Amino acid sequence: MLTLTKIALQEYGRLTFGLAIAMMDKVLFRVVLFFLGLVVFLACKGKQPESPPVVEQVRYLSFDEETANQLDVKAIGQHQYEIRTTGTDPYILLSPLTHQRGEGDLVLSLEYKATSPLHHLQVFLGAPINEERSLKTAEIAASSSWKMLAIDLGDQIKEFNWGNVGDFLRLDFGNEQNVAVHIRNLRLRKRNEAEEKSARERELFRQDDEALNQEIMAYLNRTYPASIVDVSVEGETIAIRGVAPAGEPVMLAEVTPYQQLSRVTKFTYTYSLEGSQFVLSLARYVERDGFRYDRALSAWAVIREGSTKDDLLSHARYATQIEAQWNLPVQSLAHKKGLGGFSASRGFVEDLDDLPIGSVTVNVPITSFIYLDARPDTYVHEYGGKSFYFDRKKIDELDQTFRVAAARNIIVSAIILVQKASECADPSVGELLEHEHYTDDAFFTMPRLDNAESLRCYAAALDFLAGRYCQPGSPYGRIHHWIMHNEVDAGSTWTNMGKGRPLFVYLDNYYKSMRVCYNIAKAYNAHTEVLASFTHSWVTKAPGGDYATLDMINGLLQYSTAEGDFRWGLAYHPYPEDLNEPKTWNDSQATFSPRSPLVTFKNLEVLDDWIKRPENWYMKTNKRMLWLSENGTNSRTYEEKDLQEQAAGLAYAWKKLARLDGIDAIQWHNWIDNRNEFGLRIGLRRFPDDEEDPGGRKPVWHVYQAAGTEREDEIFEPYKAIIGINDWREIMKEIP
Repeated sequence: MLTLTKIALQEYGRLTFGLAIAMMDKVLFRVVLFFLGLVVFLACKGKQPESPPVVEQVRYLSFDEETANQLDVKAIGQHQYEIRTTGTDPYILLSPLTHQRGEGDLVLSLEYKATSPLHHLQVFLGAPINEERSLKTAEIAASSSWKMLAIDLGDQIKEFNWGNVGDFLRLDFGNEQNVAVHIRNLRLRKRNEAEEKSARERELFRQDDEALNQEIMAYLNRTYPASIVDVSVEGETIAIRGVAPAGEPVMLAEVTPYQQLSRVTKFTYTYSLEGSQFVLSLARYVERDGFRYDRALSAWAVIREGSTKDDLLSHARYATQIEAQWNLPVQSLAHKKGLGGFSASRGFVEDLDDLPIGSVTVNVPITSFIYLDARPDTYVHEYGGKSFYFDRKKIDELDQTFRVAAARNIIVSAIILVQKASECADPSVGELLEHEHYTDDAFFTMPRLDNAESLRCYAAALDFLAGRYCQPGSPYGRIHHWIMHNEVDAGSTWTNMGKGRPLFVYLDNYYKSMRVCYNIAKAYNAHTEVLASFTHSWVTKAPGGDYATLDMINGLLQYSTAEGDFRWGLAYHPYPEDLNEPKTWNDSQATFSPRSPLVTFKNLEVLDDWIKRPENWYMKTNKRMLWLSENGTNSRTYEEKDLQEQAAGLAYAWKKLARLDGIDAIQWHNWIDNRNEFGLRIGLRRFPDDEEDPGGRKPVWHVYQAAGTEREDEIFEPYKAIIGINDWREIMKEIP
């Protein structure tokens, strides 16, 4: 039994092994078949024709030819147009979107040819159409061959959620007449790699800008344990007096205008302090950063020295007492009647006597006459241990203008303007003074003040002007007040350091520019005042503006409280709500509330109320100066009706002005109609090249002449009917 069983088991094993081998053969066979099939499949697949690539559909944009304004447009081929500008405001709408904007389509792309340069191309994202919803390019160069132009609208598209069905674009072709432009292949596309990189950099810059804005606001609002009580400059010495925490080792730190206080980690120029109350006298002039630096331009703060970062223990304070080189007499306004944009070279100087005039503004573009290197026919001026050169012909022209005013005891405000680099007389000056974030579509730049060399160049120009026009006897004429730049609430258009800058980042640069000018001019004239220039915005932005004027003014008050007050005032421009419309009494956005959206001629009471509030005064003791330094009513044409409405606008404004003693003077702008003022005719005289009556006196001239005289009521009487009143007292309102 045992043997038989053993034999049986052996046979069973052979059988089982055979079955296993057989099964393995089948599996192997199947595996081989699978791989053979795969090879055949792949081989066959490789022989098949490739699928055609997916081609993204290009949706070209088209012009809505019926919407053309001051331009002729004609389609001359597929997605191609011929355009010719016929006026100074040429624009056209694109046909509304019939589909949702494609994901990532953020760049407006086109090809163009142009017979002449265009000052800019402005893209509006409608609707609605307004300046805030637009992007303006730099100058568009002339080109006889097709040239690509790409405009990244991504930021605006995101902000305004643009790109839905029915949305549209409007293209404005600069402000030049008779320019022929060919355009083709106008479309929206995705960003390329370089554009994506640029967009990321812009976003990082915006984030840092906002962080800086918060830092400045926190600094101005903070309460510190120490304080700088007074900074006095006398001769060659500067004295700093302050209060420090008792029992702590603290230091006095110097802060130059080209330092950003909130970003300073370790202060370079420091001095040990002893005692809780201190007075420290230092040399006014020091050799620093390659030149002889005047520390009258610096601010001073108490700090606690740290190993890696110093702690700020006080606000920084500028000099509030500066000894003047000359004891110039105070000159008072004879009356409120003035002229804007005055220059003796414009002719009609007799108007100063015939109207008569008590004050003028004079444009002083400093970058049009300063050079870094020796030039023929220049005046040489030493500043900071370096020679600067000033164009003799242009300075002589300024002399003539200022002398004409001085001979009549007319008060003069110089409007300090800084041109963009491409317009500067000396390109090297342009490199120093054009703000690093300036965008090329603006008329002027905010001066760059973030480095020692730029500060010295800017200060040298101001020092030359102050030294020349603030002398005893006024041998070259006199500058009484300094209007700092133009309409800074519309900074991206007029005084530019980039578009969309946060309020306090922008205001910080402007405030420093005001301080530098004030401290330099005060060293010559103890009665120096600087004026801040604003549009007619008040609590809301003006059309095309960046900031509300009241926000900027309140910001200046914050700086004055924190860092020491100085004599600054307002150079306000209360144009009518619509600059083309002379009937300012109809302005809907000018209300009689302290929180009015705008302040125009209609509600000058709002300005008068603000300037007379003691909390807004210089040192809380003296009313700040308020000039209406640029304003006028327009005559749409030289037809009699339009001329009479312009004159009525002046009569209305003057009757208000005469009753508001917080407003010191008005400088009517423009003195003479100017072809370069966007089609406006706001002057007292016609265009000098007018065919019928070149430079002729308009009715508004005669109204201005009568203003403030015994003939005022007689000459003003007919304008009541145009305004719709029976008595001039009807136009005056109370501010709650």
